[in-house]
Amino acid sequence: MEKYALELNGVTKQYSDFKLDNISFTVPQGSIVGLIGENGAGKSTTIKAILGLIVTEQGKISVFNGKDVNAETKEHIGVVFDGSNYPDNLTPKKLGKVFQNIYAEWNNKKYFELLNKFELPINKKLKEFSKGMNMKYSIAVALSHNSKLLILDEATSGLDPIIRDDILEMFLDFIQDEEHSILVSSHITSDLEKIADYIVFIHEGKVLFSRPKDELTEQYGIIKCNAKQFDELNKNDIIRYKKQDYEWQVLVANRQKAKKEYPHTLVVPASIDDIMLLYVKGEC
Repeated sequence: MEKYALELNGVTKQYSDFKLDNISFTVPQGSIVGLIGENGAGKSTTIKAILGLIVTEQGKISVFNGKDVNAETKEHIGVVFDGSNYPDNLTPKKLGKVFQNIYAEWNNKKYFELLNKFELPINKKLKEFSKGMNMKYSIAVALSHNSKLLILDEATSGLDPIIRDDILEMFLDFIQDEEHSILVSSHITSDLEKIADYIVFIHEGKVLFSRPKDELTEQYGIIKCNAKQFDELNKNDIIRYKKQDYEWQVLVANRQKAKKEYPHTLVVPASIDDIMLLYVKGEC
């Protein structure tokens, strides 16, 4: 029986101008799940709901195989938001003492090792940190209190490619422990292609799909064809399509099948970006 670090079932939140509409997906234990979608799609609202920062009208959220999200379970959830979330008039050295009183399983040794790894000055106030430094600092904190689930909102935003790659490696190392799991929201879909096991796509407050990443990147494809060739396609093969100036782009779920059935068209692999763009801007 599969174990889940996080489960959302029918989570709904109504605002005056936006609705998080019946959100359901899981984060299997030992996996990395990438949460994608355009700005305003509901990714950050979903994360706030998971953490109990907003009150939802319907649905259930559970962590660590059915437990409620409460003070006890939050001890083992590491959170990184886009931006600084700690008192910016304090230094990492002083904040380390604060966290010792907040987290029952705070690991001071690991904390300072991570600060050193990220080349973060321990006696400099957070308000003097760059955006990238603040992001690295938040990740260091998230990894220093025996977290079993990391929830990351744009965690690699604002970082240079070398540091981003180092952090992605840390995430992969983190889930080598089968009790560890990650939910990561990111606009940098190339990062998710490197590390994610599953992709959840939210659009206008709804989950459009939740799929294994390998299924998307290895099986999905885009048929590029002219108008006559488009008319000859089996419409049951089409997920989404988009007409451009001189060609049609058609998203299909089985790239190899499309190559065999439509040999006179160009069938290319689909990146996560391609899939997202066709879902959002294409027709069906």
